[in-house]
Amino acid sequence: MPLVEVDAVSKSYPRRTGLRTEWQHVVEDVSLAIETGETLGLVGESGSGKTTLARMILGLVTPTSGCVRVNGIDVARASREQLHHLRRQMQPVFQDPYAALNPRMKVLDIVTEPLLIHRKDTGLKTDRASLRAKAVELLSEVGLDESALARHPHEFSGGQRQRINIARALALRPKLLILDEPVSALDVSVGAQIVNLLRRLQSELGLTYLFISHSMPLVRYLSTRIAVMEHGRLVETGEAVALCDHPRQAYTRQLIAATPELPSITPPAVRQTLAGGSH
Repeated sequence: MPLVEVDAVSKSYPRRTGLRTEWQHVVEDVSLAIETGETLGLVGESGSGKTTLARMILGLVTPTSGCVRVNGIDVARASREQLHHLRRQMQPVFQDPYAALNPRMKVLDIVTEPLLIHRKDTGLKTDRASLRAKAVELLSEVGLDESALARHPHEFSGGQRQRINIARALALRPKLLILDEPVSALDVSVGAQIVNLLRRLQSELGLTYLFISHSMPLVRYLSTRIAVMEHGRLVETGEAVALCDHPRQAYTRQLIAATPELPSITPPAVRQTLAGGSH
């Protein structure tokens, strides 16, 4: 059974135009699955419905029709206890690495906050020494050292903030990370470092990813399979390399043409792949 099943999901919002109410269709009849351990790349232009679909998977938005199942549980109809359990299994990493962090909190408190919220479920020790040890472990996994713990988000670069976001997302050892444009707010070289970090973490921790982006080269590099969305609809899916090499839809070809390979400052492994090397 897939880890995530999206079955004929649609989402519409009412919009007043004069005396009439019209419905704006943001996501229309989308069906897809995410297998355990894979990366599904979800690609499309801004406004294509990618983020709304991700928020429905997370249970933050209720579908107008259709259903989303995670580990066989219908997210929209889950009990409070089931939803609490599901939230431990799936964690988001958002686009803006600064807005996602509380500027008043120190890094120690940011990365250990999920452990305190779910302390009854995890069984982990939550005394200060244990939390600090866990925070050091999490920061090490994302390439930061212990000196970061006593600092605030504004003291870090954009790439470092995103590493902190990822560390917090990993705190509960989730099965699924939903990565919503996680490098689009970063410069190219830093973004490539974050993408390589995500690939390493997936290998080491056995994670499953939904990787959302408008950049086809990045999606190709990180993804097992790719799903292409246009105006709320799923227009094409396929294995990452095959879809990029032989796209069936004109819209997919436009996305590939609109996002050429990254500049030479990208690490060689990334650069080779973006230029059409082996996946």
